[in-house]
Amino acid sequence: MPEETANKIENKVAEMSFLGHLEALRWHLIRSAIAVIGIATTAFCFKSFIFDQVLLAPKHTDFLTYRLLCKMATLLQLGDDFCIKEIPFRLQSVDLSGQFTTHMTVSVITGLVLAAPYIFWELWRFVKPALYEKERKYARGIVFYASSLFLTGVLFGYYLVTPLSINFLGAYQVSPEVENRISLDSFISTVTTMTLISGAVFELPIVIYFLSKIGLITPAFMRKYRRHAVVVILILAAVITPTSDIPTMLLVASPLYILYEASIFVSRRVLKNKSV
Repeated sequence: MPEETANKIENKVAEMSFLGHLEALRWHLIRSAIAVIGIATTAFCFKSFIFDQVLLAPKHTDFLTYRLLCKMATLLQLGDDFCIKEIPFRLQSVDLSGQFTTHMTVSVITGLVLAAPYIFWELWRFVKPALYEKERKYARGIVFYASSLFLTGVLFGYYLVTPLSINFLGAYQVSPEVENRISLDSFISTVTTMTLISGAVFELPIVIYFLSKIGLITPAFMRKYRRHAVVVILILAAVITPTSDIPTMLLVASPLYILYEASIFVSRRVLKNKSV
């Protein structure tokens, strides 16, 4: 009987501990949501800047990426094929509430992107108490690296992947009889999807860090399958930049390959720290 009572008490303590963790997680998520909503509300008030100067900018031929590609092609004497002279499509909104809905969606996405460092910090505050002192030491700066990689990926997607995709898809025609009139939500969805996917892909070193910590990935494994990874990276570059020229594909693939090599370095450091 006493043993049964002890087991009940132990189960009760464990249950309370689990519920306590859920409560802590709930408050971390609530604070993160408040940060996102706060930034989204601010972004909603700056409609002209968000749309005209940021999201719709890749639609214009004077966009920074187009100008740099043209200058690079001129320096390398590649002709004017890389100089974007026209992006022949018009945007339209066909739903009555289309522009307002798009405005709301973009504001929330802006909140998520800009609040990402704070969200990473809140997640780290939740995970940190469960780590040993040695693990905390090795994970020092994780919020900074995760935030930097994500924001770098977002910029990579916005300044490279997005304009190349828009230029190719917006100018593509199956017949001169068919005019490209792109819906606003389709255009905005392409821009936001490309940037967010790029931001997520750039978190690869962080993912490899945790997979290496639990022993699922080793540097030897990543080196062994490096050639396979190169093929996957080239395929991914071809998919996210649907252009037919090899230089553009390599331009996108190069940072992804650098990320893979950086992940091997991260995995090696984790393995080295484990052996100390």
